[in-house]
Amino acid sequence: MRILLVGAGGVGSAMVAIASRRSFYDHIVVADYDVNRAVSACARIEDPRFSAIGLDASNAAEVEAALRAHECDVLFNAVDPRFDMPLFTAALNAGVTYLDMAMSLSARHPQRPYEMPGVKLGDDQFALADQWEQRDQLALVGMGVEPGLADVFARYAADHLFETIEEIGIRDGSNLRVDGYDFAPTFSIWTTIEECLNPPIVWEDGRWHTTEPFSEPEVFDFPEGIGPVECVNVEHEEVLLVPRWVDTRRVTFKYGLGNEFIEVLKTLRKLGLDSPGTVKVKGLDVSPRDVVAASLPDPSTLGDRMRGKTCAGTWVKGVGKDGRAREVYLYHVVDNEWSMREYGCQAVVWQTAVHPVVALELLANGVWKGKGVLGPEAFDAVPFLDLLTDYGSPWALREQ
Repeated sequence: MRILLVGAGGVGSAMVAIASRRSFYDHIVVADYDVNRAVSACARIEDPRFSAIGLDASNAAEVEAALRAHECDVLFNAVDPRFDMPLFTAALNAGVTYLDMAMSLSARHPQRPYEMPGVKLGDDQFALADQWEQRDQLALVGMGVEPGLADVFARYAADHLFETIEEIGIRDGSNLRVDGYDFAPTFSIWTTIEECLNPPIVWEDGRWHTTEPFSEPEVFDFPEGIGPVECVNVEHEEVLLVPRWVDTRRVTFKYGLGNEFIEVLKTLRKLGLDSPGTVKVKGLDVSPRDVVAASLPDPSTLGDRMRGKTCAGTWVKGVGKDGRAREVYLYHVVDNEWSMREYGCQAVVWQTAVHPVVALELLANGVWKGKGVLGPEAFDAVPFLDLLTDYGSPWALREQ
C-alpha cells in the first residue's frame, strides 16, 4: 500500500508518528500546502518510508497528478472538510481508495434551518456513491474518532450487545486544560466553529430534523476521573452515518463544550467572525474565520501545556441479548501525559489520528473490504477494536 496523506497539521503529523511504528504499508507521501510542515512531520521520525511534497488540496487536478506520479493507491484526507470534494474527486478519477475523518459540508435549509436539514453532511459525497460502486472503488468516510470509532462502537453494540436499540448517543467530553491560556481550543477552531454553530441534526423515528445550536443540554458522567460534564447538541457526521447501517429509533451527538466556550462561539456569531466567506479589509479579501484561527494558538503545539484526559464514546440504550433493558457506554480515553510521552502528540489530535491508521491497516490486510461510499458502520467492528488494543490504546465498556 502506498498512501498520499494530504495535510501535515496536528492530526496529519500525529498520523505520521503512529504509522511509523507499523509495517502494513510500503510508503507514505506527506503533502501539505506549506511544504515545510510536511518536511517537519517526516523529519520527526526519520523513516525512509516517508517523503514530503507541497500540494494544494483545493486543486483536484494537482492532487490527481500527485496520486499518479507517486503511484499511490490510497488518499488519506487529513485537512479540514472545505477540501473534501476536490480530494474526493481526485481519488475517484485516479482510481484509488479514499479515506477521510470529516464529511463534505452542510448547508442550512433556507427557510426553516432549525427544523429541517438543507444539504446534509456527506450529501455531496453520497451523491457520487454509484460512481464509486461502478468503478469498484471504496470511499471510507468519517473514519476518525468522532466520527469513526464512535460509529464502530455503534456497530459493535448492534451486533453483539443488543437485540433492539432505542437510542444511540455519541457523547464527547474531557477535563483538559491548557496552562497559560485563558482560551485555547484543543482542536481546529475552524472545524469547531463549523460544527458547533450550524444547526445540530437529530435522527428520530425514521427522519432527520434540526434543532437550535447548543440545544438539549444534559450532564453526562464521563469515566476515568473526568466526571460530570454538561453536553449539548452539535452537528456531527455520526447522526448522518449510523442510521444508514444500524437500526435505531434515535441518534444524537452531544459535545461537552463548557459555558465559556459556548459564550465565545455565540460572540463570534454575533460579530460575524464565524463566517468562512471573505470580506474586504484594506483592499484585501479576508475570511473572518481564518483570522480567528490565525489569532489562536495552533492546537498541535499545546501538548506541553495541556493537562488531563479526553473521552470519546457511544451511549446505547435498548433491549439486550437476554431480553432485558440495557444501557451501556462504550468509550476510549486518552491521557495527554501518556500521548505526549509516547508519541509527542497532544491527546485530542492523537486520538483523532490513531483510528484512521487502524482502518488503513485493516484495508491493507484485506480484513475490511468494500466498494462505494461507506461509513465505519458498514464493516465488522471486532477486528477494528482488537487491532486498536494492539496499538496500545484499549477501549472499554461501562454499564449505565
